[in-house]
Amino acid sequence: MGNTAPIEGLFDLTGKIALVTGASRGIGEATSRLLGRHGAHVILASRKIDGCEAVAATIRAQGGAAEAMAIHVGEMDQIAAAFAAIQARHGRLDILVNNAGTNPYYGPVQDTDPGAFQKTVDVNMRGYFFMTTHAIKIMAAQGGGAIVNVASVNAVVPGLNQGIYSITKAAVVGMTKSFARECAPLGIRVNALLPGLTATKLAGALLAPENRALWEANIPMGRPAQPNEMAGAVLYLVSPAASYTTGTALNVDGGFLLT
Repeated sequence: MGNTAPIEGLFDLTGKIALVTGASRGIGEATSRLLGRHGAHVILASRKIDGCEAVAATIRAQGGAAEAMAIHVGEMDQIAAAFAAIQARHGRLDILVNNAGTNPYYGPVQDTDPGAFQKTVDVNMRGYFFMTTHAIKIMAAQGGGAIVNVASVNAVVPGLNQGIYSITKAAVVGMTKSFARECAPLGIRVNALLPGLTATKLAGALLAPENRALWEANIPMGRPAQPNEMAGAVLYLVSPAASYTTGTALNVDGGFLLT
């Protein structure tokens, strides 16, 4: 049966419980704010709860529903505890946005040390995988849900001096497709967002003045994105408007992958 929501309700998330990781700043913060404005009760998560609580407080002050939660997605026990708490407190989870990420090493791929390799894999790949498996168990029991994995255009075109980061983001796209294929019969949609260069703390090295000419030459729109420009794409992917969309990797990149 197709989507029967009226046009004005296609982006209505009223009554939905949404968990967003890496939510204290950047794409995660912008996404949390937007989901809250569209009616979702947003659980903002990151390693340190203070930053998330500050954002959650402003969402509540504007009439939305939000709470903060500490989760280090590289730690399996913290993931399990977080989902147990969500189940106990809310009894459901409708939306998961896997956005927390790390890129501790910037340099030649052959010089990647084991510590940086492991940290990048633990957060960007293993963390996404097990956050998703825990979410699916809750979503399957309630009859469905939507998951968005924030990957990167580096999944398609590996970034120079961003080897292991690019490798994990390519894995996220493959992971997204695998979960989407197996979970569609459960009513769970799983999609990936591929942001281009975005003005966040994580992209600080790429946004340095000495790199400006390089990215200007490779982005047809001639500028980096702002985090709120990614939030709109996430809203689409988790909303009723995307009811027949699963397994996709949505490029939001200012035309970078056209070059």
